[in-house]
Amino acid sequence: MIQYPNIDPVAIALGPVAIHWYGLMYMFGFGAAWWLSVRKARRGGAIQAAQVEDLIFYGAMGVVLGGRFGYVLFYNVDRFLEDPLWLLRIWEGGMSFHGGLLGVIAALALFARQRKLDPFTVYDFIAPVVPIGLGLGRLGNFIGQELWGRASDVPWAMVFPNDPLQVARHPSQLYQALLEGLCLFIILYLYSRKPRPAPAVGGLFLTGYAVFRFTVEFVREPDNHIGFDAFGWMTRGQLLCIPMLLIGLALMVWAHRRQPR
Repeated sequence: MIQYPNIDPVAIALGPVAIHWYGLMYMFGFGAAWWLSVRKARRGGAIQAAQVEDLIFYGAMGVVLGGRFGYVLFYNVDRFLEDPLWLLRIWEGGMSFHGGLLGVIAALALFARQRKLDPFTVYDFIAPVVPIGLGLGRLGNFIGQELWGRASDVPWAMVFPNDPLQVARHPSQLYQALLEGLCLFIILYLYSRKPRPAPAVGGLFLTGYAVFRFTVEFVREPDNHIGFDAFGWMTRGQLLCIPMLLIGLALMVWAHRRQPR
């Protein structure tokens, strides 16, 4: 068992104002996405470097709004029905990747429409940099001691100080940071280095994330108020990954079939 590095989740405290590492990870992720996107836009293409700042802003709004609405809809709709104002209390926590994804798709579609761009081209442009933010976000979960894994006796299992059961667990946040962050970034970067028919890159992102997330869910602790959704072993996250996987594969097949000879 490895001792958990008890990192203070508060990065900076200025009187009553506390800045958490999780929030900083969001900022670092958007900053990295902006920097890489500007570099990519300067090499030529449909997206101009001057448009990247607006593109990232739209994406950020999609992440925050979609993530919150998705969490309420997919994971806590009963609490919302009891207290509708809880939807607005974002500081109490609760964000969903799948909801954030839908929010980003809608926001980028609006961005593309306003600038008369092909939305699939916009999705393919931004998809390779998204895993950076995902990986940093999972590191934020690890520092904040949330979304940990199931009990395990693997040599690298950890006892999280905030865990009321105080059992050794998979550090599943680090698994996700490695797979959904670093590995998916490398895959998309290598794949997108050559011209691909739209929306093949976006389809690969959906496929890759769904496979990695579905796999890690086998060692990630299900939400206490939900448990397992199907067959006595399938989690809510795995159920949400199935349509994501099918859509991603369909987009890749469709992209290559419609590619001009």
